[in-house]
Amino acid sequence: MNNTEILQMIQDTKIIAIARGVQPEDAVKLAEALYAGGVKLLEFTFDMKDPENTNTDKCIEAVAKAMGDKMCVGCGTASYPELVDRAAAVGANYIISADVNVAVIKRAKELGLISIPGAMTASEAMTANAAGADFVKIFPVGNLGADYVKALCGPFGHIKYLAVGGVNAKNITEFLKKGCVGAGVGGNLVSLDLIKNGEFDKITAAAKEYMDAIAGM
Repeated sequence: MNNTEILQMIQDTKIIAIARGVQPEDAVKLAEALYAGGVKLLEFTFDMKDPENTNTDKCIEAVAKAMGDKMCVGCGTASYPELVDRAAAVGANYIISADVNVAVIKRAKELGLISIPGAMTASEAMTANAAGADFVKIFPVGNLGADYVKALCGPFGHIKYLAVGGVNAKNITEFLKKGCVGAGVGGNLVSLDLIKNGEFDKITAAAKEYMDAIAGM
């Protein structure tokens, strides 16, 4: 899958599932459950408390190999360029951060990957865009509110925004209506408790709920 196709998939399917703390042995089962519910984008996050932990690398690699072009996998919380290199080496297609680090954005672009840094302010969003980011995630959008998205889109509507942080099945359409082209959804979609209990059918049902909400716009 090339970058043009991935960019289009993000804008068409609109939801990136965010997986934190998932064990490698559960990664493919999680991906299959999300895919069955219509979610085709999955992000495994690095843990900044333990950046040397390789679980994220293993999860990305397993899903990239098992799902092929059916699902597009990326990494999250890539807070410095070395993590971009690690993610790229195991098959990540896009690099997501919680902050704006120009070195991270530039490294992602050098490697031919899609860059999605996180910003809260107008200045951060413009800095990310000027550095070459493909999308800018507004984070934490749940604390800022949908009207903040609308206000940001006023002067800077040329930027493609993703809503991340506090997005759920009931409010996702508000963020999309106010100007975001998509959203990242973490614990409200990827429940570690459900994964640990092997209740992947409930994750599929949750994914369908989000996709139905978007389809109903």
